[in-house]
Amino acid sequence: MTSSHITKDALYDAVAPTDFAAMLEIDRHTGRSTAFDKIISATHDHFWDPTDKRYIDFDEPFDMENQALLPDHMVPALETPYVQEFFKDKPKELIRFKNEMARWQLSAILHGEQGALNLSASLCHVLRDAGAQEYAANQAREEARHVAAFAAYIKARWGSPLPCGEVLKTLLVDIVHAPEVYKKIVGMQMLIEGLAMGAFAMIYKEWSDPLARKLTQLVMTDEAFHHKFGKIWADRTIPKLDAAEHAIVEDWAAHCFQTLLFNLVAPHQMRAIYDQFGLDPDIVMVQFQEMATDAERRERMKEATNIFRVLVKTLWNANIITDRTKAFYAMYVDFAEFEAEGEHMVGDDIAEDGIRFLQTVNFGDGANALKQVKIAAE
Repeated sequence: MTSSHITKDALYDAVAPTDFAAMLEIDRHTGRSTAFDKIISATHDHFWDPTDKRYIDFDEPFDMENQALLPDHMVPALETPYVQEFFKDKPKELIRFKNEMARWQLSAILHGEQGALNLSASLCHVLRDAGAQEYAANQAREEARHVAAFAAYIKARWGSPLPCGEVLKTLLVDIVHAPEVYKKIVGMQMLIEGLAMGAFAMIYKEWSDPLARKLTQLVMTDEAFHHKFGKIWADRTIPKLDAAEHAIVEDWAAHCFQTLLFNLVAPHQMRAIYDQFGLDPDIVMVQFQEMATDAERRERMKEATNIFRVLVKTLWNANIITDRTKAFYAMYVDFAEFEAEGEHMVGDDIAEDGIRFLQTVNFGDGANALKQVKIAAE
């Protein structure tokens, strides 16, 4: 293992992806860790199949022409005078615009899930511990069904996804191809998964399509365990880092957060949508910049399901944020609220309800099975 991996724990010991010979060494199999056994075993308890209508039926109808998937407050562009004036007296076009914004969000999630699938598969090539490798393989299986499920939903509602925005695409490529294990785990299991959990909770709470809410709940039953893999890494690794190593991890996470905060939902990332309607995303961006003060961002991040709030709390709970960078994040979030909330994350209750449903379908004994899943997640 090279020092650049910054793992500090044999559970996450890594070799080069081309070093398959290391996977044939006898001690890998005799020294297999048991740290991941509970979350591996729990895979059966939250199993679901996107092609099986007992779990989810993508044929459920929704009137895309006359009903908006998103409420107005989830479409920031509608706060700009330019866009408000454009859609005045155009109710059908406004619905279509909002639904295209929903399409953008779901497409971004689909691309993120594809990144998670490829990253999990790449961990199978580098993690030397047999238990960690098995967990990564399980996660790859679950991410594959997420890709299939979101693709099916998008096909049902729009026919095809939209392209991946350049900012998200660059980050996903960097994380998947990163040779450093810490970037893979912090980047995907914390940053991307943190964003995703916030997005899923927001969709579950705010979207008007019951099928979208059902889909995100099912995905959240898996994602709660994916986050746990990263949390085990943080608990075993972060306390052992020296100051220089911690700074590398902390600064990289802060850089990723800043890039996402200021660019992920920027109008220029969604030019394909604005062009459809004859809107100029540059004008929207100028008006955004006039309105989007730090105070305004902080106000938005008071909402528990705000994707960036969930991301910051994930990093905070992992002890990646210290006094070195706390002031930067404190412009947008209240750390006292995090401390009062403890490690409970938005979406935990939604995922538990989803697991109850899955246990009823899979085994007919939701209460007992949920108890076992909670034990596995501790």
